[in-house]
Amino acid sequence: MSDAPTKVMNSRSYVLIASTVLLATAPLMSPQATAASPASNLATNLSKQANTQSQFIHRVRSQGIAVLVNDEPITNYEVDQRQRYLGLSASGIQKKAQANFKSLIKSKSTNDRLRAILREIIQANPGKSKQQILAIFERRKKAYAKSLQQRAVANARKSIIPGLRKKALDELIVERLKIQEAKRLNVVAGKEEVEKIVMGIAQRNKMDLKQFDKHMKSMGAGINTMKTRFKAMVSWRNVIRRQFGHQIAITSRDLDRAVATANADDKTELNVQRITLLFAKNLGQKELARRLQQASTLRTKFTGCSMTGSLAKQAGGARFSNLGPTEASRIPEPTRTMLINATDGEMLPPSVGTSGVELWVLCGRKTVEADKTKRDAATEELRQREFQVLAQRHLNDLRRDAHIEYR
Repeated sequence: MSDAPTKVMNSRSYVLIASTVLLATAPLMSPQATAASPASNLATNLSKQANTQSQFIHRVRSQGIAVLVNDEPITNYEVDQRQRYLGLSASGIQKKAQANFKSLIKSKSTNDRLRAILREIIQANPGKSKQQILAIFERRKKAYAKSLQQRAVANARKSIIPGLRKKALDELIVERLKIQEAKRLNVVAGKEEVEKIVMGIAQRNKMDLKQFDKHMKSMGAGINTMKTRFKAMVSWRNVIRRQFGHQIAITSRDLDRAVATANADDKTELNVQRITLLFAKNLGQKELARRLQQASTLRTKFTGCSMTGSLAKQAGGARFSNLGPTEASRIPEPTRTMLINATDGEMLPPSVGTSGVELWVLCGRKTVEADKTKRDAATEELRQREFQVLAQRHLNDLRRDAHIEYR
């Protein structure tokens, strides 16, 4: 090892953080330059030609048609790119990557590389102290560990990608059908609209579009696949709105039901009345049946909220409660749901309460203004739900009628 013995050069071992490596003090071999022979040049040229031919064949095959959708081709290259894109977020990839990384850091080749890195640092920095050498090594070691992580993830994706071909092909077929329908209706998403969505994702990752594209390519898939997906998604949304927007009508009853069941602090108010046919002290099956029959008779006589009080008086042993505007969340189930589904001015069928047989009446409903935000959100959610049902039905029809030819 060298003519100028230093404290570093005389040290017989170094502690490596990734793993403990014993650094032998045997002299390091310097690489020997070798002259290239004509035979080796010929072999190199033949190898280059073979690689070029192989790359050409791969390009031809990758551009081959995988499937025709209404005579519109989907190439093998598109399928390959979609497989790579799906591989970025495939389930199980993280677990595989972690297992790969653990295997890599325990391998002999990793220890050997760390030894080599330390030797390179010692040779390139004669005269530096042990602490300085180890500080340089720490930086190199972190960079090497990062490269191992990238390799572990890449290998994990590589093992998963082949199994994603069917899913990738199905996605592309569906997207072709969506774009074809959007073209028919002249509602295809514009380039600027798609670019804006991708730009938003890039900015959330603190990158511009060029940096984001480079980042995606480093992981195996550029942003063009992402743009294709978003174009199909936005175009399909336009199709469904054009075709079915006029068919979607959210009723106040549907909205009240959605708001009232969202959480306990809703402000949907129901204007309600209640007649309670009180039980006798000695309640038995006969008394219960009598009261239920009496309640059913009162219900047949009911014509509106203005007569509820007088009906209670006719019953005898009954209590009338004009509860007025009451938050739906304060009414116990299942009565709450039944009232929400009732029409204004309706008396519900008799139900058994804690003190007697009850007849509930819905006299009206309203929503407190402070709850407008939640109602708007509930309205949008209901609309989206309806859109999804109609969209899936329409897509099923398109796929059924499509001519799909696998190659």
